[in-house]
Amino acid sequence: MSGFLAGLCVAVLPLLAAGFWLGRRTARPESLGGLGTPVEHATFQTLHTASLAAPPLRAGLTEETARKSARRLRSLLGTDALCLTDRETVLAWDGAGEHHRDEVLDRLGGLLETGRGEAFRIGCDVPDCPLRWAVVAPLTVDDRVHGALVACAPRESAVLVRAAGEVARWVSVQLELADLDQSRTRLIEAEIKALRAQISPHFIFNSLAVIASFVRTDPERARELLLEFADFTRYSFRRHGDFTTLADELHAIDHYLALVRARFGDRLSVTLQIAPEVLPVALPFLCLQPLVENAVKHGLEGTTDKRHISITAQDAGAEALVVIEDDGAGMDPELLRRILAGEVSPSGGIGLSNVDDRLRQVYGDDHGLVIETAVGAGMKITARLPKYQPGVHSAGRLPRQ
Repeated sequence: MSGFLAGLCVAVLPLLAAGFWLGRRTARPESLGGLGTPVEHATFQTLHTASLAAPPLRAGLTEETARKSARRLRSLLGTDALCLTDRETVLAWDGAGEHHRDEVLDRLGGLLETGRGEAFRIGCDVPDCPLRWAVVAPLTVDDRVHGALVACAPRESAVLVRAAGEVARWVSVQLELADLDQSRTRLIEAEIKALRAQISPHFIFNSLAVIASFVRTDPERARELLLEFADFTRYSFRRHGDFTTLADELHAIDHYLALVRARFGDRLSVTLQIAPEVLPVALPFLCLQPLVENAVKHGLEGTTDKRHISITAQDAGAEALVVIEDDGAGMDPELLRRILAGEVSPSGGIGLSNVDDRLRQVYGDDHGLVIETAVGAGMKITARLPKYQPGVHSAGRLPRQ
């Protein structure tokens, strides 16, 4: 989808440049300033103006984004006035003749019904109003009309009809990209909710039962475990930020392991080797804890054997290399492949596939989990976390309460 949208942008821009050049040539000629031919100059101006109009539109179609982009869009078309609407109201009007708002809104009904633009004459009794003609073009996302772009001019122009349609298509592409960004955000939020839902009631019950067992025999130990439980659940159910730091994620893992060790005693041993320089690295929230939980679940539950889990985080140049390894039951590699591909979803499998999907979404497909396992051979999970990625930054450490 994103490749198609990018291709559409590339196809539309030359047409915008041609319309821009023709409009400027007939309206107010200006010096080219040594930038080349008129068409080259128009192309440069079009690309520059489009680059300024795009950022607001990438936040969706609102009064604020319409107001910020309308002036740039009017400059692209070289018209006396331009307005952007949603399905019910005029969101922004730039240029002359704002008293024609109601006349523009009257034209929205047909546009919303048919999805096709039109050109129409403007009736006006105001002597100094230059507007006598307008073009209305639909703004669509997923084949649904979300609003309209209306360009107004003193006279009919076939070039303006074509150019307004192309600008409206370009705006629609930006709105569709905004919708994709919002969908991605909703998907990440849903995946985090899924991870939170995976925090097993069985684990919560066992943790509280262990804490209760210490209340009479070792009240201080019970108090410490209760604080560990409170800190772990506070972190897991926090409601701000899609990203955290490696330090905070490891801190939450430490709380989780304290509760697990209280339950299993000396059956579980844990080794941590953490390079201090990677602690500030930002990563997706609840990204490593599910991997440790997976190691515990498949290593200790259902057996009386002693198990060992090692967690290492090393500096690897532009990346932080995190490895979580256990000597538990392991897994059939083919079953693991099917879990990561979303073909099967056995109990406990959601953690691995969820984390793998989110790492790929944030950092790219080459940063998915690398998992080495076999039945009876334990499991080794490696995650490569870039130290810097545009848009990836922690919202800050939660205060301890």
